[in-house]
Amino acid sequence: MDTRHFATGSPTPPAGGVRAVLEASALAATRGDIACLAVVIGAEGSTYVRVGAMALFGSSSGQVGWLSGGCLEPEIERRAFSVARQQRIEWIEIDTRDDESLFSGHAVGCRGRLRIALIPLMAMPGWNELVAAWRAGVEELRIEVNLNGDVCSGLAGGEMLHWSIAASVLPESWANDEARSWRVSIAAPPKALILGAGPETSVLLPLLRDLGWMTTLVDHRTRWASLMCLADDALKLAPQAAWLSLQSSHFDAALVMYHNFELDREALATLACSDVSFVGLLGPKRRRVDLFAVLPVAARIALQPRLHSPVGLDLGGRGPATIALSIAAQLHTIRPTA
Repeated sequence: MDTRHFATGSPTPPAGGVRAVLEASALAATRGDIACLAVVIGAEGSTYVRVGAMALFGSSSGQVGWLSGGCLEPEIERRAFSVARQQRIEWIEIDTRDDESLFSGHAVGCRGRLRIALIPLMAMPGWNELVAAWRAGVEELRIEVNLNGDVCSGLAGGEMLHWSIAASVLPESWANDEARSWRVSIAAPPKALILGAGPETSVLLPLLRDLGWMTTLVDHRTRWASLMCLADDALKLAPQAAWLSLQSSHFDAALVMYHNFELDREALATLACSDVSFVGLLGPKRRRVDLFAVLPVAARIALQPRLHSPVGLDLGGRGPATIALSIAAQLHTIRPTA
């Protein structure tokens, strides 16, 4: 019997960050939506986003992602619809560095400049498969575009896909710049292994997904079965059996959160043999001392430099929601997401 459960359907919380944009763009490409991917290829000064930020416009799912606090999106969307229909690349520059821009009717209150490439998805066959490979792997996604409309994309070290797309003329303000091609790199989505469900899970998993993390939840206890749908992937197995199933998978962080001494011990003993660089243990320091007392010496030595216990930043407050927030905040410090 297959004990792996893939989270699907409406209960699964939406993903966020660049992960959400790329996943939505892959779905739009699969459906054949007349949609446009907006990619930030240049950023200078004080801006809402940096190079590599993305947003999707024209998808039947609606807009996904933000390039500003909401003030620039209507104009970007208007131009994106034209790009998607005409199947050509268009370049946008948003410059708010001078005083006149600061007091204009559509001022964003920032002093910076964004340069954006609007790329029609319909002109990029194979994009959905490329995003799927990025989502599942550990390699960064590279996107290169030049003023002639040549677009290349692929995973680092892998084969690149090439598309030749009609392109509009560069804005006059770009004329004196030497750059005639641009490349952005999008790190693979960070991946978290959560060993054990509990009161914090209903807040932690949606929060991690909204921050762009891929999540795998492991718990075989019936009591917490209803929470399995909150993860990208879930296994109804004990810790050691689950790890045997996941040995070929990469995780940036593992959290031990069973609220059960014996299961936490088994999880720590299992992770001691892994290469996960961040291991978080829920509970007070005294609990860590008690757990280490029953672990083999080799396991304690292997875990010591990687163990964060108690896991989470000290944000003050008590209760499941605060604990979940503190853990998500600490994970964000080790792998910030766009």
